[in-house]
Amino acid sequence: MELNSMIHQQVRLRIMAALSALHDDDIIDFSFLKKQLGLTDGNLGSHLLKLENAGYIHVDKRFVGKKPRTDLRLTLKGRSAFEEHMQALRQIIGD
Repeated sequence: MELNSMIHQQVRLRIMAALSALHDDDIIDFSFLKKQLGLTDGNLGSHLLKLENAGYIHVDKRFVGKKPRTDLRLTLKGRSAFEEHMQALRQIIGD
């Protein structure tokens, strides 16, 4: 089993770990995730775009009143990819 180069990058690994802690249909808000990970809008946004393009996350942008809101969740493909990546990490460190 090999590490997933898309997920293995440190920031994307942290994003995927945060999203994988949610139940399948749960979402997390962009602003909350940004604060939790200590990232800038641009840094988080660029990593989210890569994960979205890979099909690992779903990004839902909308307005709540007059304020923009971006909700994030893992896709089934993303959850599976993260679980496989974690298995590969466990093999490396010897369970």
